[in-house]
Amino acid sequence: MSANFVAGTVLMFCGGLIMTGTLALLPTMLQNLMNYPVMTTGLVTVPRGIGSMAAMFLVAPLINRIDNRLIIGFGFLLTAGSMWQMSGFSLQMGMAPVVISGLLQGFGLGCTQVPLNIIALSTLPRHILTQGTAIRSLMRNLGGSVGISILVATLAENTQAVHSRLVEGLRPDNPLAQAPYLAAPFSLSTPSGMAALNTEVTRQAAMVAYVDDFKLLMLIALAAMPLLLLLRETRRRPPPAAAIETAAADD
Repeated sequence: MSANFVAGTVLMFCGGLIMTGTLALLPTMLQNLMNYPVMTTGLVTVPRGIGSMAAMFLVAPLINRIDNRLIIGFGFLLTAGSMWQMSGFSLQMGMAPVVISGLLQGFGLGCTQVPLNIIALSTLPRHILTQGTAIRSLMRNLGGSVGISILVATLAENTQAVHSRLVEGLRPDNPLAQAPYLAAPFSLSTPSGMAALNTEVTRQAAMVAYVDDFKLLMLIALAAMPLLLLLRETRRRPPPAAAIETAAADD
């Protein structure tokens, strides 16, 4: 099996993990923590698809003019940059950071798909090209499934860990946990005040956990880039039509 196909398949796995993982995290964060309505959440995440579509149009004419490895590397760098921006999200932010980071991430992932398919499948013999395309799609979907599992588990674990650290300072003997520093409806002396305080602490802890997940995705994008060194550019034959068709169907 060629090094191009192996490295390309692993990069497919990482790309699917990042794409599907972000798609699972972002809507729940916007709805549960920032109280975005469902329609607003959908509209805010639309630029991600627009960026991916724009990248597909822009990359297509460059495939035969520029080394595909450079395009793939640029895409992963842009994706890592968007995840770095997401790691700065806060509960006080507006819609602009979500829209901009989604646009950048969509454009970055869109830049990787077609060149990665072409360079990974171009060295396979014709008689196993169909099987190679199927394995490529399987690994991308598997990456998405594994990514969701890891990120959701990490989110739940980090939320509990951060929550336990935040409540350490919420004690009756702490002056900062009393009025006027702890304003209504929060209170340590009434059941309703304690419930409201616990809800807010959980919200803050969950935001920290989401940020940690975005940092993890950024590290995955950066860690995948050395695999580009294993890819070898080949122009001995035209790109397989199956590679372009599969990428277009997935994106």
